[in-house]
Amino acid sequence: MADKEVSTRGNWNSKVGFVLAAAGSAVGLGNIWRFPTEAASNGGGAFLLIYLICCFLIGYPVMMAEIAIGRRTGKNPVGAFKALSSNKLYPLIGMWGVLCGIMILSFYTVVAGWTFSYVFEEIFFAAGMNDWATWISNTGNGWLNAIFSVAFMACTISIIRGGVSDGIERATKTLMPLLFGILLLLIGYVIMQPGSSEGLAVYLQPDFSKINANLIFAAMGQAFFSLSLGMGALITYGSYLSRKENVPQAAALVTFTDTLVAFLAGLLILPAMYLAQAKGITIFQDGQFVAGPDLIFQVLPALFHDIGGLLGAIVGVTFFALLSMAALTSTISLLEVPVSYAIDEFEVPRKRAAMLIGIGILVISLIISFNTALIGWFDYIFSAIGLPLGGILISLFVAYAWKTENAFDELELGNNNFRHSIVGKTWKIFIMIICPLVILFNLLRSF
Repeated sequence: MADKEVSTRGNWNSKVGFVLAAAGSAVGLGNIWRFPTEAASNGGGAFLLIYLICCFLIGYPVMMAEIAIGRRTGKNPVGAFKALSSNKLYPLIGMWGVLCGIMILSFYTVVAGWTFSYVFEEIFFAAGMNDWATWISNTGNGWLNAIFSVAFMACTISIIRGGVSDGIERATKTLMPLLFGILLLLIGYVIMQPGSSEGLAVYLQPDFSKINANLIFAAMGQAFFSLSLGMGALITYGSYLSRKENVPQAAALVTFTDTLVAFLAGLLILPAMYLAQAKGITIFQDGQFVAGPDLIFQVLPALFHDIGGLLGAIVGVTFFALLSMAALTSTISLLEVPVSYAIDEFEVPRKRAAMLIGIGILVISLIISFNTALIGWFDYIFSAIGLPLGGILISLFVAYAWKTENAFDELELGNNNFRHSIVGKTWKIFIMIICPLVILFNLLRSF
């Protein structure tokens, strides 16, 4: 039985399954809390426009490259680079991706646990159990952080143990439609409330006077991070993709789905922020919009509490359930990367690999649970620096080591004559020159 499990890596049952899983990998907490406030702080609609352009001009070419590497080799990030080159240094690119995925998951699990804990905070507050609501929402309580981290990791492990089609695909086919449904319901409620129209105007009416180098590179950074590039997740997911599928089309659908979630999140968060302001809740600090955890765990809960009653509880619980789903679709892909590595390179059965690696990462999460200041450091090293670095190296590898002509051979499976199309010719220029240079410049700015 174990031998059968080792020999069968698994595959997606359909292109829809792949697109939802890959989009789920990209969709995460950053789409919900970072993108809307980045947009609000950088010209609203102007930032949105530049962000969309960057997603398709910078993110999309790199995404195609990652998926093509994965499908050509049918291996994890490390094994993929081994298969495509005899140079022993190139697998280090894949290993860096695996390491980044592990370390990002270790702190992301803690933050994801916070989102889950606030589901209970909203329930306790609505029930008049204010002391319990305050207690369970204390993100500085190491023991609480640990409990919710264990719960979130256990859920992630159980899905990964189920395999590619029966675990990841089945879960994301449920979670992603639910995520969209909840987003649309919350948007419908919020934009109908007095005071939300100002936020909607800020978001949808471009202030082109604010377009400058800082805005462009802020949008570029958001686009790169929101698409889950540079850590091998899409190489791994691409390795399970049928050779009959159209990779450029699939990558375009993933990019579109991710950007759609970010856009919808803006339609929810910006009006909600101004609705909160109309109710006397502070949404500015030192002249800047409240962002990140402060927005999610202070401003918006205050808004839900102000709504009050059963309606406030329903809106609050639904919102944090949405965040938990977004987080889970990301943790699934983050764990799958090292699990795939263990299966391919060391012939560890999937269920055992998921348990051992998941528990190992959980140990790091438990350390972070009692010292949440580490989250900022981990995020900076492995996300802000690690992912762009991986993206640059992957682009350069495809362009100059594997060669674009070989990549075209793979990209033309399911898409005949892609190399001679306008998109194909543009992709070659971007993956060889523009993407590496632009990502490098943005990476240097982060220092």
